[in-house]
Amino acid sequence: MKHVFVINPAAGKENPYETIKAALEALSTPVDYELYVTKGRGDATSFVKNYCESFRDAVRFYACGGDGTLNEVVNGVVGHPNASLGCYPSGSGNDFVKYYGGKEVFFNVEELVGAEEESIDLMRVGDRYAINATHFGLDSCVAKVMMNVRRKKIIGGKNAYTTGVAVALIKGMRTACRVTVDGELLNPKGKILLCTVANGQYVGGSFRCAPRSLDNDGMLEVCLVHCISHITFARLVGVYTKGGHLEDPRFQKHIEYRRGRSVRIEAPEGFLYSFDGELIPDTDFTVEVVPAAIRFAVPASAKPLPGDLHQPLKQPLDEAVTL
Repeated sequence: MKHVFVINPAAGKENPYETIKAALEALSTPVDYELYVTKGRGDATSFVKNYCESFRDAVRFYACGGDGTLNEVVNGVVGHPNASLGCYPSGSGNDFVKYYGGKEVFFNVEELVGAEEESIDLMRVGDRYAINATHFGLDSCVAKVMMNVRRKKIIGGKNAYTTGVAVALIKGMRTACRVTVDGELLNPKGKILLCTVANGQYVGGSFRCAPRSLDNDGMLEVCLVHCISHITFARLVGVYTKGGHLEDPRFQKHIEYRRGRSVRIEAPEGFLYSFDGELIPDTDFTVEVVPAAIRFAVPASAKPLPGDLHQPLKQPLDEAVTL
C-alpha cells in the first residue's frame, strides 16, 4: 500500500511536516510513502482526486491538519475504491477523532500506517460530503465567529468555540427554519436555538452533541434544541457539553433527538449552515447518509465511543455505497 500524507502547514500551531517525516524514516518496517504540502483552500481535494485518477493501486491518504483538512481529503477519496482515509490530527479542533477516544493515538505514526480499516458512513448534501457534522442555528453563528477569531491570541485557537458561543448568545438565540427527519417535522413553530446532524459525536472542540452516534450504522443522529431563555441556557449548557442531555429530565421539553437517513432544512434568505466547519449559505437542502462510504484507518490503541456498541458494517464498500 502507498501511504500519502497530505499536510496543511497552516493548521494548528506548528507545521507537522518534519515531525511526520522523521517518524516515517524511523519506522521499524519501512513503508512506501509520500508527503504533500497543500497550497491553499481546496488544494487537498484536488490533489487527492487527481492522484486517485492516475494511481490504481491501494493507497491511503492521511489528512494532516484539522477538521477542514480532513473534510477536503474525504471529498477527494470518496468514490475511489482503491483509496482509503487516515488522519494525523494536527489542527486546533479535531472533533471527528474524539469519537475514537481522542487525537493522541493518531500521532503514533507506526501504529497509524499499520492500522486496520473500517467502513464508515458519510453525510452528503448535493455532491459534497462531510464526515463529522452538519449544524446550524446558534452553531452557525458560533462558526462564523470562530472563522474570524481562530488565529487570534487568547480568544482564538482552542478557545475559538467558546468565544463564538459568547457572541452567539447575543446575536443567535433564535433562528427561523423547518427541520424534517425522514418525513417528520421536528419544529412546527419554525424556530430553533440550534440543530446538529451528526455522524461523529463532538462539535466545537468539546461539545458532545450526539452521544449515541455511531459512524457506521447507516444512520444520522439529529439533535434539535428549541428556543430557550438565556437563564435556561446557562443552567443546562454544562450538561449538554458533556453529552448528558439525553438522560437529564430537564432537557425533555427542550430537545428533539432522532435517528434518520434524510434531513431536510427549509429556511429564509440569509440562512447559513456549517458543513464540517465550512459555512455554506442555502435555504432548502437535504442532508443524506451514505452508508459505508469510505474506509477509515483506526489505530489499534483507539477506544471508540460508545465502546462495545461500536460495530463495523459487514457490507463491502463497493456494495454498500451509491455515489
